[in-house]
Amino acid sequence: MVDVRVVPDFAAGEELVRRGLDSSQVVVLAGQSEGIARDAAAEGLLAGRGPLPSQPHQLPWRTLVVIPTYNEKDNVEPIVRAIHAYLDCDVLIVDDGSPDGTGDIADRLAADDSRVHVLHRQGKQGLGTAYLAGFAFAIDRGYERVCEMDADFSHAPWDLPRLVAASADAELVIGSRYVEGGCTVGWDFKRRLLSRGANLYARFWLATGIRDNTAGYRCFDTSALQQLDLEKVAAHGYAFQIEMAYRMKRAGFRIRELPIHFVDRQVGASKMDGRVAREALLLVPRLRGRVRRSSAG
Repeated sequence: MVDVRVVPDFAAGEELVRRGLDSSQVVVLAGQSEGIARDAAAEGLLAGRGPLPSQPHQLPWRTLVVIPTYNEKDNVEPIVRAIHAYLDCDVLIVDDGSPDGTGDIADRLAADDSRVHVLHRQGKQGLGTAYLAGFAFAIDRGYERVCEMDADFSHAPWDLPRLVAASADAELVIGSRYVEGGCTVGWDFKRRLLSRGANLYARFWLATGIRDNTAGYRCFDTSALQQLDLEKVAAHGYAFQIEMAYRMKRAGFRIRELPIHFVDRQVGASKMDGRVAREALLLVPRLRGRVRRSSAG
């Protein structure tokens, strides 16, 4: 028997996760029949696919999930399938010329499913520019929400509806490892120290009150993004996450952090390197002088 907790809505589920329950054990009904939802979640958990809903959650905003890829041939198809199992949305794969054939797999997925889109770029151009291209795609095509998500299952797909639901009262929702109920799983001491240190550094310089400035699991309100001058975003690597959170805060937008369990990738290699860390080290102090405070709306 699979142990799950059934709750009527995402707000009730959020409370359980903040108390320490793993989100994989929370079944949010949101209109589903309890018996059918419980059975679907149990079946999904036994199959290793998480607490599957009986049908993808439908939220009131047209949503695009942006997934940057580089050499993710083993992950790209399963992550797209997982996203569509949990949320009624479209997916944009931004592939930086992966030599392992990731782009070809993405093209096949797009040919088979109108909800999947692909943007091919030449060579590794950086995480930040990939997301900026995704934001432009979302704005141009009238999406109301745009999400950032890794391809490697470090971000649990069952948390995606939680993030989008929370955007009802926040222009930026962050899947956070460093608020009550959040954590990292499978990291060694060096990786934990690097992440904690980067966040302490960003909090010291920027004083935003955000606990997880470097988190890459996010949901933006696209109407808020349209009010930012995205052409001025300077960061290309993981410092992009710090800069975007700071720009949203300085613009007066509401930011919420939701606890997640971040699980280290099982397939493929991390894209983090010393150059990326140096970019963040140098950029963060400069942001205070570059980004002016303004009023949202």
